[in-house]
Amino acid sequence: MMDKKLRVGILGATGMVGQRFISLLENHPWFEVVTLAASARSAGKTYEEAVGGRWKMTTPMPEAVKKLVVMNVNEVEKVASTVDFVFSAVDMTKDEIRAIEEEYAKTETPVVSNNSAHRWTPDVPMVVPEINPEHFDVIEFQKKRLGTTRGFIAVKPNCSIQAYAPALTAWKEFEPYEVVATTYQAISGAGKTFKDWPEMVENIIPYIGGEEEKSEQEPLRIWGKIEDGVIVKAQEPKITCQCIRVPVLNGHTAAVFVKFRKQPTKEQLIDRLVNFKGVPQELNLPSAPKQFIQYMEEDNRPQVKLDVDYERGMGVSVGRIREDSIYDWKFVGLAHNTVRGAAGGAVLCAETLVAKKYIQAK
Repeated sequence: MMDKKLRVGILGATGMVGQRFISLLENHPWFEVVTLAASARSAGKTYEEAVGGRWKMTTPMPEAVKKLVVMNVNEVEKVASTVDFVFSAVDMTKDEIRAIEEEYAKTETPVVSNNSAHRWTPDVPMVVPEINPEHFDVIEFQKKRLGTTRGFIAVKPNCSIQAYAPALTAWKEFEPYEVVATTYQAISGAGKTFKDWPEMVENIIPYIGGEEEKSEQEPLRIWGKIEDGVIVKAQEPKITCQCIRVPVLNGHTAAVFVKFRKQPTKEQLIDRLVNFKGVPQELNLPSAPKQFIQYMEEDNRPQVKLDVDYERGMGVSVGRIREDSIYDWKFVGLAHNTVRGAAGGAVLCAETLVAKKYIQAK
């Protein structure tokens, strides 16, 4: 599909999600990382020097980026002039992130963001490409507001919802209307490893700031519709959540209870999961899982240790579908929070945007 690779910049390249972008984009068939940007204190150093001993991936730092000199993320025009589009994983306040991402978009540089700052901006699409790629259509309205011809912002949703929103989407025809979910979330979601956060060993913390609200509300935005140039969130299913930090490095698990208006059988539920696919599978995009959702029959699966890397971390694993005594059905889901849930989800969004001609060479 690509004659020449698109030139990519990573904003916030030294942090954990920035590192994940770099490792996922190594040898990418469409994208080449040419620019790394971070805060002023990293600017001017090589990437290897700037990261120092803080490389958190299990795979080594790609040779291609080691000697790249880190640019100052606040020198927007300068960074933007070197790339066709950027991935954003900057670590700033929400207001600062909103402002800098818009600044990049106004240089006619598309921004595909991993941050939460723009997830509720009415004309910014928040997309899981298998679920709601049609929300990218709202970009035309956003460009009018920004006064751009090719610059815009697109975001991916929170990592916590990836373990249950895809399953609920696959079951739409049965009209789920009430959902209780508890998520058991990995420490990499906080940008940490056990080395940085020893108090998480053998521990559980029953609170993750802002996470419960995101887990309850973001699926409704994904299931929403574009009306009058903005995304209007869906009203159902009503979701209530508890989000718990657990001593796991990668992988968010969700235990979920669902009420349906139309009663499915277990066979129907499993069938809809394993046959669920979307635009990424139809277009065979480079990062797309061949099978988005797998169903595991064993009572003790999905397990983080065995299943988190399903489809290179881009797939969702579901198990333990069974009837419930209060709700109709219950299940357990698992997704990789920094691959599907963060950088990988953003890369797949970018691939979808390229396929839809929203991102092109400058």
